[in-house]
Amino acid sequence: MKANAAIQILPAASSDRETVRIVDEVIAYIQSTGLHCFVGPSETCVEGDDLHQLMEVVENCMLTASRAGSEKVSAYVKLTYKPSGSVLGIDEKVAKHHR
Repeated sequence: MKANAAIQILPAASSDRETVRIVDEVIAYIQSTGLHCFVGPSETCVEGDDLHQLMEVVENCMLTASRAGSEKVSAYVKLTYKPSGSVLGIDEKVAKHHR
């Protein structure tokens, strides 16, 4: 795997319940990509072999939130990319903390 991203989507919503509903739709989209991901309390991490693929995921996260009813969407994204070799993966980073 050559790239990973930590994605935090912040929809404009009328209540916390509505925010959670929209974010749940975004998480469902990420999970539907088939890419390895990890849902955390503030962001979802996803990894893949192609930086372009992850940028598409970020774009689709924002579109998913918009289609779910958010009139404005903010995204905070952290990307790591290593064109030759591989980046440190989700499991390598957090598995020891979730046993």
